[in-house]
Amino acid sequence: MKSENLRGILPAIPTPVHSDSQVNVEAVKKHVAYLLHQEIDGLVPLGGTGEYGALSRAERVRMAGVCVESVEGKVPVIPGVLDTGYFDAMEAGKAFSDVGADALMVLTPYYTNPTQAGIRDYFLRFADESPLPILIYEIPYRTRIAIDPSVLHELSRHERIIGMKACNTDMYHFLQVTAGVDDSFAVLSGEDTLLPLHLASGAKGGIVVTASMLPRAWRAIYELVLAGNIAEAIKLHRKLIPMMNLAFAETNPGPMKSVMDLIGVQAPAMLAPLVEPAPKLQEKLRAEMKTQLAAYESVG
Repeated sequence: MKSENLRGILPAIPTPVHSDSQVNVEAVKKHVAYLLHQEIDGLVPLGGTGEYGALSRAERVRMAGVCVESVEGKVPVIPGVLDTGYFDAMEAGKAFSDVGADALMVLTPYYTNPTQAGIRDYFLRFADESPLPILIYEIPYRTRIAIDPSVLHELSRHERIIGMKACNTDMYHFLQVTAGVDDSFAVLSGEDTLLPLHLASGAKGGIVVTASMLPRAWRAIYELVLAGNIAEAIKLHRKLIPMMNLAFAETNPGPMKSVMDLIGVQAPAMLAPLVEPAPKLQEKLRAEMKTQLAAYESVG
C-alpha cells in the first residue's frame, strides 16, 4: 500500500460484540457491506472507536480478519495498533499482517512520557521492522503526547511511513504539519468536527467516526472541498453539528453504538470500562441520526 491510496473517507468503525465480549462477526459483515455500498475509500477498525484496549488480543485479530475478508479487496483495511509498548505493538502489527491488513495505524507511545527524540526513534524503528507500511496516529487529548511538527516532517520522509491520522485539535499545529511533510506523505484528518478545515489546509481525506453511519454526508463535504467549494463544504458541515454534539457527548463509541441498529447493525454492547450512554442521550441521538440518514438516503 502507498500513500496515494490514502484519499477520501475512511470510516473509523466500532467493534460489535456479544454479551460475552466476543466479536459479533455477523454484525461486522453487515456493517462492512453497508459501508461498501456507500462507496467508502477504506476501513479503519480497532482504533479508539473500536475499543482496542478493551478487547482481548485474540478478538482484535479476529476483528481485523473479518474486516479483511468482508471488504474482498475493494478497499484497504488499516487496523489500529494502540499498545503502550514497542514489542506488544509490533506483535499486534505482525498478527494483523498475517490476516491480510494493508497497513497499520500506530499510536504515539504514551504513559512513559517520551521525549520528541524518543517518539522519533520509536516510529523509525517500527517502520523499519514492520511487515506493513504505517500511519502515525497522533491524538494528544487521549495520549497527552503531541508530536512536534518538525519530527513529523522528518518521519514523513521515511518510505514506509505513508501517512498519519491527525487528531490534534490545534489548527496551527495542523497547519505547521501540512506545511512541511513530504509530498509522498498523506495527512488524514481524524476529527469529524474539523474535517472541512483540515481538508482545506492540506489533508488528503479523513478517518471519520460518524462516517460509520453517514459516509455519504462526509463524502459530499470531501468532494466540495476537492472542487474548491470550501464555503459550501462548511455550510454542509454545520448541518452535522447537532449530530456530532450528541455522538461525542459521552465517550466514543458509546453513543454511536447505541444507534447503529438504524443501519441494520446490532452493536449496543460496550466493553469495560465503558458503559452504554444515558437513555436521554440515546433518544436524542436516535432522532437526529434518523433525520440525517433520511437526508442522505434521499440523494441516492
